[in-house]
Amino acid sequence: QVQLVESGGGSVQPGGSLRLSCSASRNILSLSTTSWYRQDPDKRRELVAGINIGGDTNYADSVKGRFTISRDINLNLVYLQMNSLKPEDTAVYYCKATHGPRVYWGQGTQVTVSS
Repeated sequence: QVQLVESGGGSVQPGGSLRLSCSASRNILSLSTTSWYRQDPDKRRELVAGINIGGDTNYADSVKGRFTISRDINLNLVYLQMNSLKPEDTAVYYCKATHGPRVYWGQGTQVTVSS
């Protein structure tokens, strides 16, 4: 079993920055992948960024160059640094982890980008 808790969401103006954190209840090096997804009411949940056990990262085209996923192995935290935020980045952001055949999700954190 893996518990994931997101934090760091909030409201920001366009062009601003936020850093989301995902705290895992177990060693993140035991997780095959840890990813950030987002969903707004009008869209499906979509992948934003992911990092695998080896540290390789991948990003949605819409966030490349603006968002950075990283991790702190000692603290079992995975971060999503979001810069140059746009109104279309508004969504609930979820942390997802895979451990063996199982998939775990956090409860989500709201990010609102508005002037």
